[in-house]
Amino acid sequence: MPKMMRALCKVRPEPGFVMQQVPVPTIGSTDVLIRVERVGICGTDYHIYAWDRWAQERVRPPCIIGHEFMGYVEAVGDAVRAVRVGDRVCAEGHIADLTCFLCRTGQAHICERLKIIGVDRDGAFAEYIAMPEYNVWKLDPAIPDDVAAVFDPLGNAVHTVMAAGVSARSVAITGVGSIGLMAIPVARAAGAASVFAIDVNEARLSLAKRLGADRTFLASQPGLVEEIRSRTNGDGVDVLLEMSGSGAAIDSGLQMVRNGGTAALLGIPSDNVNLNLAERIIFKGLTVLGVNGRLMFETWYQTQALLKSGRIDLGPIITHTLPLADYQEAFELMHTGAAAKIVLVVGGHGH
Repeated sequence: MPKMMRALCKVRPEPGFVMQQVPVPTIGSTDVLIRVERVGICGTDYHIYAWDRWAQERVRPPCIIGHEFMGYVEAVGDAVRAVRVGDRVCAEGHIADLTCFLCRTGQAHICERLKIIGVDRDGAFAEYIAMPEYNVWKLDPAIPDDVAAVFDPLGNAVHTVMAAGVSARSVAITGVGSIGLMAIPVARAAGAASVFAIDVNEARLSLAKRLGADRTFLASQPGLVEEIRSRTNGDGVDVLLEMSGSGAAIDSGLQMVRNGGTAALLGIPSDNVNLNLAERIIFKGLTVLGVNGRLMFETWYQTQALLKSGRIDLGPIITHTLPLADYQEAFELMHTGAAAKIVLVVGGHGH
């Protein structure tokens, strides 16, 4: 067992990351040490890489970043009972205290003292990560490594779709980055009557069409709100899934929803957003849902069931697989919008 490992770190409060040699994490009696094989790059990682306002207010360097991963169990603490050395796993990256009011009432995903790996504590862009046994998810053998590495963001998409209740309803998705793209086949599998995808990137809209969107629209299209309404009997869509975090997208998305409709907001804005609350929400009687993470662990069971059913194919979404050492190239691909989902290979040890 090595004492040191490679890790991608946020060293200073400035843009960029640094690859460093750091100590392999130690584990407590209820913890699991996982040898990381593959990691997914998330929009949150890019926020931290670019060091935007959200990252500046939330992240306290130095820390190891990354929260989407899969690997193999290398060691377990003395009190670990359900996980074994050699198990192929991923993990819920939101670590709850399990004792607060929210945890004790089935809402651990919004725990008052929630810690997120790669944000509030050391993350997964490293050769090893320590996780509480409670957070570890044993992977079904039928799920490929690349897909297993992105269970976390796929879970975001599943949680958003399921919370909004899309069955037999018209759906607009604003922002088809990786999670927005994932939401399309999930919404289809959940019985959405129609799905409209909106983004600023034509390549992603083309991908959205391949994944099952009925119609795709550039966000800059003149008269977009009226166009969406004309395709929904003049009323507007039943459901908005807001995945971009863009203030302009949130504003136009809320305009597209019919009176009495539902808006599920997952995208994280980089700054404050100005809205006419009276016109966009109050007078329309909208139900607005703030969606954070995944339900522990209802969303995980739903996600695995959807994947095993064969009704969700993430192949078109995972556009790049690169070695961890090429992280600079990966983040540049994200910056230019040339990639949908990027998976980095950390271990390559096999099993």
